[in-house]
Amino acid sequence: MAGRAVSLSSKTGIGAAALVVVLILGALLAVLSRAEVGSGLGRADWAAIRFTVWQAFLSALISTVLAIPVARALARRRFPGRGLLVTLLGAPFILPVIVAVLGLLTVFGRGGWVNQGLDALGLPTLSIYGLHGVVLAHVFFNLPLATRLILQGWHSIPAERFRLAAQLRLTPRATFRTLEWPMLRQVVPGIAALIFVICLTSFAVALTLGGGPRATTIELAIYQAFRFDFDLSRAALLSVVQLIVAGGAAVVALWIIPQVSIGGGLDRPVQRWDARRGLQRAMDAGVIALAAAFLLLPLAAVVWRGVNGLPLLPVSVWQAAGMSVFVAVISVGVLLALALPMAGWIATRRAGGVEAIGLLGLSASPLMIGTGWFILVNPVINPADVALPVTALVNAMMALPFCLRIIVPRLRETVQDYGRLAQTLGVTGWPLWRIVILPRMRGQLGFATGLTAALSIGDLGVITLFADQERVTLPLQMYRLMGSYQMDAAAGAALLLLVLALGVFWLCDKGGRGDAEA
Repeated sequence: MAGRAVSLSSKTGIGAAALVVVLILGALLAVLSRAEVGSGLGRADWAAIRFTVWQAFLSALISTVLAIPVARALARRRFPGRGLLVTLLGAPFILPVIVAVLGLLTVFGRGGWVNQGLDALGLPTLSIYGLHGVVLAHVFFNLPLATRLILQGWHSIPAERFRLAAQLRLTPRATFRTLEWPMLRQVVPGIAALIFVICLTSFAVALTLGGGPRATTIELAIYQAFRFDFDLSRAALLSVVQLIVAGGAAVVALWIIPQVSIGGGLDRPVQRWDARRGLQRAMDAGVIALAAAFLLLPLAAVVWRGVNGLPLLPVSVWQAAGMSVFVAVISVGVLLALALPMAGWIATRRAGGVEAIGLLGLSASPLMIGTGWFILVNPVINPADVALPVTALVNAMMALPFCLRIIVPRLRETVQDYGRLAQTLGVTGWPLWRIVILPRMRGQLGFATGLTAALSIGDLGVITLFADQERVTLPLQMYRLMGSYQMDAAAGAALLLLVLALGVFWLCDKGGRGDAEA
């Protein structure tokens, strides 16, 4: 009842939702207007579609399968630094893709650490370019995500179940079959489907590691048709195909994700008696060590090479860094202008339609939106003049679904607790937000804005369609350095980009939690 006692941002909430619809559907309509369906798709386009689906399937399969033993080992073991390791599993989500790619090249590239070791042993070296390179990068990004989600499933099994299994003297294999396997059957398909959808819209990974026509995704084909051929009709048609493929996969993913219901417990700490033998301990330790090395070595490589490359940075890199910070600030401002009114309307009116609109960013490709808005603005002004604002706007819409998920629960709780009191005291409008709501949402707003700023600083997507030589963000400038084989300078730019992304996230998150204990 408290949710109905006070109304937040009814007009502005609907207005913000309508703006999101206009921005995304306007881009879609512009794309459809240029898509010549009769011209059809060429052999290269169909090859890109097949490669996109195949690499996404392999990436999802490998990431999920490898995450199962890692999550199981983390669920069964307690060791110094475990909490830090689990926290680091969330780092790839805010890590700039181009930075991670450079780290992977340092470790697995032609002259990387792994190939140097193989060459010293007289063994054949590996190539990171092509299908296996794209899959390797996607596993690097999505293995931590899958591990975190599966680990949540393990923690959902009541401690009493494991206590009973120990009393019945079940072996580790029997414990897995009776307790853990039913949980995995429930959560793994949905996790694999989610990673599949994420990998379908990958752009920066394919751009840097694709390795030619045989390893071209739909997003990369859109970029090539747009940037190199300036074939807007082909780019538009591929954008429609991308929307159909990604949107259909997202619908299927939501359909097959089951409701997890393991059973109730007394919320006691979980103790494991089924894996105390030496072999089980050694296997778990080996799995955790390998996973940690796979995730941390590329980051260490970025830092190690970047320190030596910092003195080699040209002035253009520092200028691009300033552009990236500017884009991040604009993205955060746009996000707050959209998310707060929409969250207020969702929290007080249970507006499922508005919440669904906020999730449009997950089903729309950034390159599709960028292509649509390029088509719209090209006849009016030079698209390069609006490169940075459009990039910031698209980044904000891409972050909007995640931020609504962060903000809405806390806002709904605040309205339920203080809504009637505020109405009784006549506190409405901006004073209600300033005095009651925003102070109690500082933590959530800090995390949401930090996430948006970090993702925006590290984005290499829409800016590739609009940028010229003067309006360049740091990820694009770093990619250009890599393309011109200035790898030491690119490594310095990667370290700068890593520091900026993690720094803005830390500043925003810490600012949100600054007086949490006061």
